[in-house]
Amino acid sequence: MNAATYTGYAMAYFTESPTMAAASYNLHLAVSSDGLNWTPLNQNRPVADPTSGSGGLRDPFLLRKQDGTFVVLATDLNGTDWAYQSQYLHVWDSADLRTFTNYRLLKVHNLATHAWAPEAVWDAARGQYAIVYSSVVGGHNVLMVSYTTDFRTATTGQVFFDPGYDAIDGNFVTVGGVNYMYYKNNTNSTLLGTRSSSFNPGSFSVYTGAIGPGRGVEAPQIVKSNTANTWHMWGDTWSPNGRFFCWQSTNVPGGSWSLLNDRAYTQPLNSKHLGITPITAGELSGLTSQFGTPAWRRLKSYNFPDRYVRHASNAARIDVYPFDPYQDQLWTLVPGLASSSGVSFRSVNYPSMYLRHSNYALVLAADDGTATFRADATFTQVAGLADSSWSSFRSYNFPDRYVRHSNYVLRIDPVSTATERQDATFRVGY
Repeated sequence: MNAATYTGYAMAYFTESPTMAAASYNLHLAVSSDGLNWTPLNQNRPVADPTSGSGGLRDPFLLRKQDGTFVVLATDLNGTDWAYQSQYLHVWDSADLRTFTNYRLLKVHNLATHAWAPEAVWDAARGQYAIVYSSVVGGHNVLMVSYTTDFRTATTGQVFFDPGYDAIDGNFVTVGGVNYMYYKNNTNSTLLGTRSSSFNPGSFSVYTGAIGPGRGVEAPQIVKSNTANTWHMWGDTWSPNGRFFCWQSTNVPGGSWSLLNDRAYTQPLNSKHLGITPITAGELSGLTSQFGTPAWRRLKSYNFPDRYVRHASNAARIDVYPFDPYQDQLWTLVPGLASSSGVSFRSVNYPSMYLRHSNYALVLAADDGTATFRADATFTQVAGLADSSWSSFRSYNFPDRYVRHSNYVLRIDPVSTATERQDATFRVGY
């Protein structure tokens, strides 16, 4: 299949959050039509659970095989015991990413170490898939390779890439007949790009400088746009835990990447160490039909797009993602309590409570059944005052006022300046 066949994207991930309240070492899936803004499937619950080895996974990767079907690979590690040793990978087959069959463990080496962050790429010269993962050899992590045709048996691992220091998380993309592998320098938590005219072990050489967002980053994942000569590279951080960054490039051979503003993308809630594959329109609609879209929404701030609307001690505010309790940022948008043409925001973790204004400040409060409460808790969703593709919310009973943030706290105010219009603009997403 060529890229023109694909109109969407699927992402595999597992979940954690800053206090580990969201920890789920199972296979999760999200979909996207633009490759930047993601919709978790199955209410952000797992779609498949590993049952052998450690009983948990990290670092899931989706590969579309040569026959058009998929294989899922993942690290055999349930949690964060980095000393855990496993010579195996979790593997599933899937025809359509809606069902996952033939679950098994695949042995890739005989060493007293791990097999972290597996990815696979078709090596046409060998007529085999190269499974690349990280194991400790010579006192530090190197990128290893095992070859397979069926993901049921594989050759014993050999060193694929060893820069002389701890290296993990290899990810491949081919552009203009040249193969590129990006990886994490595990000594300083930056990303580096390598390239080779083949997939031969030992043939890749570094061609970029260190890439990072100003904090530690890992798990590079590069995916080409289905609609443009553009590539996006994702990276995962752990401080705070579960925060993705995304870079963009129109020149992978040149090795130049521009960090995107958070306004441009929205990761799945609590997602960690992603793997992305392009999918067809039929696969995208099939996944959405099979698993549904979340019953909840998240509201991202326009001018502070690393922040989401949440409740904290019954006050409504915008805080930097990620945080716990992560459910504080989840809202069910229901028909307005005072008018069905409006909208009310019901808390997911306190479902008897709604956002209302009180002395112009937004607070989380229980519905007391009064007409005043219903009016205070009803808002009219309109085109975003700063960006018409986003949303703003006008108060139902004070229609000259809009929901906005001020010093990160939500209130309803008249809006006139450009800054106020940005304060009053939000993205309703997942």
